[in-house]
Amino acid sequence: MHAIEKILAKKAGVERVRAGEIVNCSIDFVEINDLYLQTIYSFWEMGGKKVYDKDKIAFVFDHYSPAPTIKTAQIHKEMRAFAKEQGLTHHFDINKGVCHQVMPEAGLIYPGMIIVATDSHTTTHGAFGAFGTGVGATDMASILIRGKLWFRVPEIIKIEINGIPSENVYAKDVILYILGRVKADGAVYKAIEFCGDYVENLGVSERMTICNMAVEMGAKTAYMVPNQAVIDYINARTDKDYEILETDADYIYDEHLVFNVDGLRPQLAAPHSVDNNISVQEGFGVKIDQAYIGSCTGGRVEDIEAAWKVLKDKKVHPDVRLVIIPASDEVQLSIIEKGYMRDLINAGATFNAPRCGPCLGTHAGLIADDEVCITSTNRNFPGRMGSNKASIYLASPMTVATSALYGYITEPK
Repeated sequence: MHAIEKILAKKAGVERVRAGEIVNCSIDFVEINDLYLQTIYSFWEMGGKKVYDKDKIAFVFDHYSPAPTIKTAQIHKEMRAFAKEQGLTHHFDINKGVCHQVMPEAGLIYPGMIIVATDSHTTTHGAFGAFGTGVGATDMASILIRGKLWFRVPEIIKIEINGIPSENVYAKDVILYILGRVKADGAVYKAIEFCGDYVENLGVSERMTICNMAVEMGAKTAYMVPNQAVIDYINARTDKDYEILETDADYIYDEHLVFNVDGLRPQLAAPHSVDNNISVQEGFGVKIDQAYIGSCTGGRVEDIEAAWKVLKDKKVHPDVRLVIIPASDEVQLSIIEKGYMRDLINAGATFNAPRCGPCLGTHAGLIADDEVCITSTNRNFPGRMGSNKASIYLASPMTVATSALYGYITEPK
């Protein structure tokens, strides 16, 4: 079996599972964000009284944080009341940040677990050797009651990434390049294991970025064997016992794709699809109105540090709005201590409180008709960040910062 299959088998209480089988698994942890008040209503409609385990559930207010409308303020009010009534141990309110960042920081994510959340980018947690996936409100309500959920055991694609890219190329560039070849429907309801010497040498932040965007290929979940950097990160944040399950040597993958990224240059996803991959060189010269650095894909310390390297002692182009939103309060405190925030504000950046921000298009940095935004986020569909007549380019934080400096899409050098 594959490590992913071993996780599912262990949580289902069976010896082995095979692709295509339906298994009913115990869930180690669940997270509900503030888009999903319906989960509470469904919980009551299903006859729910008490959640299955108050220590294994988190509410995270990140998509509507702080509340931009009366309606979203009401959502927060009702979710706070439920969290208090149920005595939930983990409640990350408007001051904490994006769910996929705050949960690992809090020591809630570790190898071998199943984490289910009301967010498609829960695949991020594959970076920690966990099985992470997203579900809707009714499935989540049933988990709150029973602590279990059924899964179809997915076929598994092995994506092997080897080589050393060019200078100023980040994991975001690499995953955009791969997306352009696998395509948005290349892994529907399959799992993706990322491996290879490039992956082995990545730190925690870059691994999270790659696993985050596995869902943009349609993947049910993503997986990486934890390296020493991941193990050190987890051990510093939790004292939970965990097991890193190993894939059997004779396991046969559904597909095995190999990518050599030697010499790869910075990449983009051009409008209006994540798999519309071009190099930054090909997109050079497109005038931009806004640049955004943040989200669960590009709002960590390393991402903001990359922007700082570009913009320290310089000024953002006068025709460009640069918005930066740290992924969590921990990230925000770190960039304050390191001086990155001060220098980027002096360069002309606008900072917002830790949250999803304009990634979802709810508030804090929306774009207007016919505007162009280059962003470190994970989706560029029409209307994603505001007007459906705007254009969104996805890029690494360093490419975003470089473009903000010059006023048009520019390759970092």
